[in-house]
Amino acid sequence: MSSSQMENSGEASWMLKPETGCSSCGGKEPPVTGKAFRNKPKARSMSTSAVPSCAEFRRTQSLHGPCPVTTFGPKACMMKNPKAVMHIQDPASQRLTWNKPPKSVLVIKKIQDVSLLQPFKELCIFLTEEKNMIVYVERKVLEDPAIANDESFVAVKKSFCTFRDDYDDISNRVDFIICLGGDGTLLYASSLFQESVPPVMPFHLGSLGFLTPFNFDTYQSQVTQVIEGNAAIILRSRLKVKVVKENWEKTRPKEKNTIVANESGRRTMQYQVLNEVVVDRGPSSYLSNVDLFLDGHLITTVQGDGVIVSTPTGSTAYAVAAGASMIHPNVPAIMITPICPHSLSFRPIVVPAGVELKIMLSREARNNAWVSFDGRKRQEIGHGDSITITTSCFPVPSICFRDPVNDWFESLAQCLHWNVRKKQSHLSSEEEEF
Repeated sequence: MSSSQMENSGEASWMLKPETGCSSCGGKEPPVTGKAFRNKPKARSMSTSAVPSCAEFRRTQSLHGPCPVTTFGPKACMMKNPKAVMHIQDPASQRLTWNKPPKSVLVIKKIQDVSLLQPFKELCIFLTEEKNMIVYVERKVLEDPAIANDESFVAVKKSFCTFRDDYDDISNRVDFIICLGGDGTLLYASSLFQESVPPVMPFHLGSLGFLTPFNFDTYQSQVTQVIEGNAAIILRSRLKVKVVKENWEKTRPKEKNTIVANESGRRTMQYQVLNEVVVDRGPSSYLSNVDLFLDGHLITTVQGDGVIVSTPTGSTAYAVAAGASMIHPNVPAIMITPICPHSLSFRPIVVPAGVELKIMLSREARNNAWVSFDGRKRQEIGHGDSITITTSCFPVPSICFRDPVNDWFESLAQCLHWNVRKKQSHLSSEEEEF
């Protein structure tokens, strides 16, 4: 074997085995696979003197984002695929499996929607009487007069387990979730679980339904398939958001997911966001003026109505209305989309899922900014406050009707009418002559 062949062979072996440590760090640091070091020619041998320290070039964060937790709730997990290459699964091969048979289910219903009362009752009766499931329902759902005054539903209601949002923790009690409504019910389900999320089965009973692929007409057979573990899932990545307020009023009541630091007057809040984080100018007539940092480096200052930081799932929500591209949920990425920027060259961008973004009010800002998380928890951001955004390791496992690819394109066509156009007619033989 020639020296060039030996060099190519060694490099290929290194790429196929990225877990092997390099000689310069004694295997403690992962090597940079398949690429020459910056500003260094390729070495003819892999001697210690020829290879610089891996710590000099190694990123502290993976560009692919954190490895997602694939256990969902107390009993569900994602079926392992032995043919997966480099731990990146084919989206069509992601299947749901149960460690133990599921026994509890959380039913989320859109509040104050009369059209959902009958489907809600039918589903709960089916789950309790035919499937012997423990059904969790939010307390305010049962306070609806149409449900509270229904005498035929009294026996079923007594078997429910109720909870209150922002007060009760049900993260380790629910095996899977069923949503009745529109896309907002899936966003609400995500907000209830700040760590591991049980599998979510969303039924399309709302207005748009981009994230809700199931039709309620055949709910019995579809729910049965999920209970038996026969379903495809898509892992919808979330954003982990940390908001630090420097001068917080101590008289304000504490909220759920709030961590108060030791420093006087500082308050830290954490959120898990499925769609997007929106920073805007609020009620002020002035432009918003915020600095955007990526991995600690200032990359730009946003001057306009605001900025949207979204997941691939959120790319088809507010971001697409602001001119961003639509990204499949299986793509590991974070989108940055300006809202009406006062610049002709500020285009939406996509950054790797492993970066850390930070948003702060600029020194030159004439007014405070406002931030919201999936349209909730809206609050004011002043000078000295910061918003740190990273990819969460706790995705939302959404159950698919067919598979992640077909469901997504079906939603594009049915909900957003993607690329709908009258087809061009065929030329006749006479027209072709001209």
